[in-house]
Amino acid sequence: MAKNERRQMSAGGSLASRSPYTAKQGQYLAFIHAYQKVHRRAPAETDLQQYFQVSPPSVHDMILRLEEQGLIARVSGQARSIRILLPPEQLPELES
Repeated sequence: MAKNERRQMSAGGSLASRSPYTAKQGQYLAFIHAYQKVHRRAPAETDLQQYFQVSPPSVHDMILRLEEQGLIARVSGQARSIRILLPPEQLPELES
């Protein structure tokens, strides 16, 4: 067991209660969720790029990481096909 895991266990937390994503990943998930609620379709990578003010490769790498971790699903090569695989209550608030 890693040092930070022992610290969390001794502080009364359980490993199962840890978030399955980082803070930055959480913001991407929150944006995707909010965008889908407003526009009734998934965002394009350019929407993510504009919102987070990052480069196209940065957005694409994040999408690939989220997919590898099982947090989203998408159809490779199909625009606006991102689906979040977590229930909405497990997503953080979108920070402005």
